[in-house]
Amino acid sequence: MKFIVSLLILFSFSQNIHAQKIALQSNQISRPKIIVGIVIDQMRWDYLYRYYNRYSNGGFKKLINQGYSFENTFIPYVPTYTAVGHTTIYTGGVPSTHGMVGNNWFDRTINRNVYCTEDSTVLGVGNNDINGKMSPRNLWSTTITDELRLSNNFESKVIGISLKDRGAILPAGHSGNAAYWYDDKTGKWVTSNYYMPQLPVWVNNFNAKDEVASMMKNDWNTLYPINTYTQSTADNKEYEQPIAGLKSPTFPHQLSTINSVKYSAFKYTPYASTFTFNFSKAAIDNEKMGAGKATDFLAISISSTDYMGHNFGPNSIEAEDTYLRLDKDIANFLTDLDIKFGKNNYLVFLSADHGAAHIPGFLKENRIEAGVFDDVMVKQQLNKLLEDSFNIKNSIWAVQNYQVYLNKKLFANSGKDIDAAQRVIMQSLRTHPSITSVFETNKISATTLNSSLKEMFENGYTETRSGDIQFILKPGYFDGGLKGTTHGLWNPYDAHIPLLFYGWNIKPGKTNRETYMTDIAPTLAAMLHIQMPSGSVGKVLQEVVK
Repeated sequence: MKFIVSLLILFSFSQNIHAQKIALQSNQISRPKIIVGIVIDQMRWDYLYRYYNRYSNGGFKKLINQGYSFENTFIPYVPTYTAVGHTTIYTGGVPSTHGMVGNNWFDRTINRNVYCTEDSTVLGVGNNDINGKMSPRNLWSTTITDELRLSNNFESKVIGISLKDRGAILPAGHSGNAAYWYDDKTGKWVTSNYYMPQLPVWVNNFNAKDEVASMMKNDWNTLYPINTYTQSTADNKEYEQPIAGLKSPTFPHQLSTINSVKYSAFKYTPYASTFTFNFSKAAIDNEKMGAGKATDFLAISISSTDYMGHNFGPNSIEAEDTYLRLDKDIANFLTDLDIKFGKNNYLVFLSADHGAAHIPGFLKENRIEAGVFDDVMVKQQLNKLLEDSFNIKNSIWAVQNYQVYLNKKLFANSGKDIDAAQRVIMQSLRTHPSITSVFETNKISATTLNSSLKEMFENGYTETRSGDIQFILKPGYFDGGLKGTTHGLWNPYDAHIPLLFYGWNIKPGKTNRETYMTDIAPTLAAMLHIQMPSGSVGKVLQEVVK
């Protein structure tokens, strides 16, 4: 009898232990093996649908139809540039909280322009010149990748990859394991000793293959017959800029004839996105990303779309062909992730750092007002005006990011009235035919301006890094030359971007409610049950969290 009682007690005890294990397992937080962030540099939202009918079922269409699409996602600040966009996506903040007010800004403490990721305290690894001296030290906020590593005592692996240093470094955050960018002098992937003393063996092996030289042997012709392209009448336009090393901006682009600048010219071709995805796959394999207990994060930025876009603009055969080829690259990459992890074990989001304006020459051909603004000439004119008015030479330090930076120390030392100087500058700018509004940056809240625009300018302002006077251009105008296009303004063509979530725990759907770039990082934080970044001001996107 005692034996039976003992067995019953033992059985009851083992059942309790088993139940506790099941309860413990059921109470564990579910997370994906790996998150992949894909930022397409200069991708306007309308590219999702402009070429939709010709996309494959496995690329953009797969993300749209099997993922969740936020169709009305906007950038909530100005200026809309690469460094600012990548930082905002990964911090959930705006320039006023994360500190990235542009790709460049004027630093009054050292009296010179500063590049967003420059760092004189580090050395290049794989690159011995100034382009290797880069780090995230100018970034004020943590990123979602930082918060992921902080949440598990740095067990998660975080790697940033982009042709551009800023596209790799800023998403990887302060604590990323690695950030790799492209050296356009050698065609190799490089980093800095902020991350590591030397390149891993696998990176050296990848570089040794010299994929770029092999790809540049193939001339760039259209993927399909050129007369079947939506923009087939837009080739050979005088407002398009040829790829470096070539004389003509037309198909076929004879890349095989480019010699001395082939590694730089490569960035303007669709082959560069293939190259970036190939390196990303190698990173996953060799760093065994997604194989550990903690969620890993691979931040990929596709830069070739931006280089191409600047030269040829949105209404070119080059843009159409680039996105049709990019669609195939994305399809191939998603298939690779399916094989490695299974669809329900990885999470992908795809967005853009900014859009792009139509080339003014193209708009004028179609009777739409547009034009360019020359900030170099305006700086010269303002300096001459202030010299005549106040007898002070070179009192304008910089005109950039659509702002004027005044040499305040010069005015203070001369005893001249800087407020009077600012009034003279603003009065002069208001006479410029392409400028619609001018105001002092520290008085944005008191400026008569559309409320949405006012918020964007407030979000883009920091006292220590922004200029003194802001000016706004007419729609269709930008600071640039007569060939090609650019971005940087508040207008929807620069600020309306795609936002797609796909994979782990994502149910298909789409919404046209207004959402923002700042919402990406806090949404990822909510999905992972971790803290949002320290400079985040965004909101959680309930559609994908619930």
